Parts: sequence; C-alpha cells; structure tokens
Amino acid sequence: MNEITESQDQRSAAVSLRGISKFFDDVTAVDSVDLDIGDSEFFALLGPSGCGKTTTLRMIAGLEIPSAGSLQIFGEEVGSLPPNKRPVNTVFQNYALFPHMSVADNVAFGLKMRKIPKSEISTRAHEAISLVRMTGMEDRRPNQLSGGQQQRVALARALVNRPKVLLLDEPLAALDLKLRQEMQFELKQLQREVGITFVFVTHDQEEALALSDRIGVMNDGRLLQVGTPEEMYDAPIDRFVADFIGRSNFLNGTLESAEVVCLANGQRIRVPEVDAVSVGDEVQVSLRPERVMIGDLDSAPHDSAQLSGTVDTETFLGNSVVYRVALDWMTIEVEADHRPDVERYHAGDRVDLWWRDDAVAVVRP
Repeated sequence: MNEITESQDQRSAAVSLRGISKFFDDVTAVDSVDLDIGDSEFFALLGPSGCGKTTTLRMIAGLEIPSAGSLQIFGEEVGSLPPNKRPVNTVFQNYALFPHMSVADNVAFGLKMRKIPKSEISTRAHEAISLVRMTGMEDRRPNQLSGGQQQRVALARALVNRPKVLLLDEPLAALDLKLRQEMQFELKQLQREVGITFVFVTHDQEEALALSDRIGVMNDGRLLQVGTPEEMYDAPIDRFVADFIGRSNFLNGTLESAEVVCLANGQRIRVPEVDAVSVGDEVQVSLRPERVMIGDLDSAPHDSAQLSGTVDTETFLGNSVVYRVALDWMTIEVEADHRPDVERYHAGDRVDLWWRDDAVAVVRP
C-alpha cells in the first residue's frame, strides 16, 4: 500500500492524474491530486460531502476543466477536451432519464446523436438492455420503473456507447437500504462482465469496501491515502482515514520504538512495525471494536495487550452486541458476537479486555 504514491505505471493507467487542482475563486476544491487508476479496475473515491471527490470525477468526465495539472486517459492528455471527445461516460445520482422516452429510446439516445446506423443502434441498445437485465421492459417509461430499474437503464445508456471508463457519481444514494445492497452486488457483477474501468464516487464507506478493488480517501480537497479495502481498513494512515472507514477506538500514546507504544495510562503495548511516524512522536493506536476480546483473561494469549473496566452501556444489534467499557482513563467500544455460546454482559459488570498485537494500527493524530 502507498500513501499517495504511484501504484501503476502512468503510461498503462486507464486514468492518470498528476498535480490536478481545481480552484473556484479563492476556494481550493481539489488540491494537487496524484492518482493512477488501472485498466479494468473498480476504483472508489470516498470522502465526506465537500471533500472534492465529485469535482475530481467531473474533471475526469470533462464537465470541469482542471485549474492546474495533467489529466490523462490511457496515455492521452485530455484535461482541456470536452466530454464528447473523451472515452468516458457518466452515470449520475438522479439517473437523468428522459421522462417522455421509453427504456429503449433512452438507451439509444446517445447513439442517435452520434448518427450511428439504425440497424447498429437497435443491436447495441438491445445488448445493453440485456446486459443490465431489463429485457422485456423496452417500451416502459421511467415513471413505470422502480428506482433500481431506473438505475439499470441509466447504466445501459452509459454502457451502450462502449466507453473505456465509466464514471459513477453516487448512483445508489437515492435507493433504500435493501435495494442499495442488491444493486451493489449487481454493479460489481456488471463491472466484471464488461471488463472496463469503473470510477465510483461515494460517501458511504460500506459501499466502497464492498465494491472496490481499491479506495482513495479524500478530505479538504486532498487525497489522503490509496489502497485495497483491506489495507485501508487494517492500516489507515491517520485518524481521519481510520475514523471514516469503519468505527475505531483511539488510544493516545507515544511511540517508544518501531513496535512499542506507551499508552497515556503508562501501559506499554506491542504494535505492528511503524514507519510512517518517528520514535518519540505522539500517536494514536486505532483499535477496531470487533477486534477487542471481552471475557475471562484465562483465555487470552500471555503476550496480548490487556485492560480491565466496567460495562457502561450495552447495545443489541441482532448479530452482535456493542459494549461501552469504562476504563480509569478512557472508554472503549467493544463489539462481540451474539451467539448462544458467547457470554452476555450488562451495565455495571466488571470485564477484562484483550487484543492481539496485529489487531491495532498506529496512526497520526
């Protein structure tokens, strides 16, 4: 994993950004972003509202012109080219379907504008409709479709032009939870079938983890970290990334050596080897709630980190129970499985906590 370093050769990348910035008067929306996105990769740009992810997507699409930097698609400089001169298509959050047109006409619209022969338009439109599993609904209007079906039509309309890169701007945000989860599966399957690069913008960390080959986290216009979902979850570079991708406890301390942190309570714990910070630096240890064990210390490995505290609250979530455990110097959140063979604790219970050395990540505050 790299902290904003090249992961692929720029010349072979589907999308390559170098020093890309976008200014709106005195506001810096995107601040000198370097990024390579691979051919056939499903890449997610993740971050809170206003972080610059949508502006970055719009620059790739040609809907915004970069204020500075280089933007290449498959080795060709496209930063100043209009959208119709780029091998990309975009799917928007609101789908942007024509309400007076049928499914088939919506899908074929772009081909007609390009004056593709009618016989080819019909063939390609039906292929795209079949690809998104909408066969038999060609004559329906958008108001006769569910949200998920409208999303499929928007995808078919984007794919019928055979782009090399598909850009998706929070396309699932308008769907309810159950449908959104179903569409996540379908979107991932669709990307594998068509084999092209998908660049997906979202503020939903679970969505990014579920769909992506790699994730880039943005904040305040800057790209903070790029990595696989596992890398981003297990080894975040700083507190913002750790907190934005999943829940985490943050234990304050000082790095005493590459593998030892002295916590604020004076306890020393072993951590995975750290190279992003220096010995003597103040750091935070990121500890995911599900990686904290709760119960009898007799079952804990002898070399594990161990703490004791009192259960403050318990929250039942169905397949798990979340405990807030008060220590003398802070409160830790613990998520334990809910199963018949797992002991249940209640407010006021004294409990022991422990975790493995590799369960934590040292991050910059």
